[in-house]
Amino acid sequence: MEIRQAKTEDFDSIWLILYEIFQEGATYSFPPDTTKEEGFKIWMETPAATYVAISDGKIAGTYFIKKNQPGLGAHVCNAGYAVSALFRGHGIGKAMCEHSILEARRLGFKAMQYNLVVSTNTIAVNLWQDCGFQIIGTLPMAFNHMEKGLVDAYVMYQLLENNRPGTER
Repeated sequence: MEIRQAKTEDFDSIWLILYEIFQEGATYSFPPDTTKEEGFKIWMETPAATYVAISDGKIAGTYFIKKNQPGLGAHVCNAGYAVSALFRGHGIGKAMCEHSILEARRLGFKAMQYNLVVSTNTIAVNLWQDCGFQIIGTLPMAFNHMEKGLVDAYVMYQLLENNRPGTER
């Protein structure tokens, strides 16, 4: 598997993955009727960087990194991940998460925060915890799951540096 920065010409393959996930309505808050043009803006234009994971010569997954907040919160990044159903269970998500942590550090971010991890998405919750993220808050009934209705969501966080202000040596 190879992970590289996404190119504009990758978006048709990226969109197939995003469309599939948005239609499921189980993990992302983007509505199922999100258009391809809206998806391009969300995934390719707004982020600081977008990446693709290639397996067997195909785009198997994708992720982005962006500032979580502007200004005084811009040192914390946010990331979003999507893996094609055809490649789930093959370690693509974990590889992208590990890659994103390295890229976030390289881009100068001090921490990474996931704002809305759907509690029923236990595979992702466990994966993010295995990659060093902690659940720092529960948002009661914050996600309207298309099959299960209102479910909790988590805020997950990881410092990307060992030092906190005032603890430098």
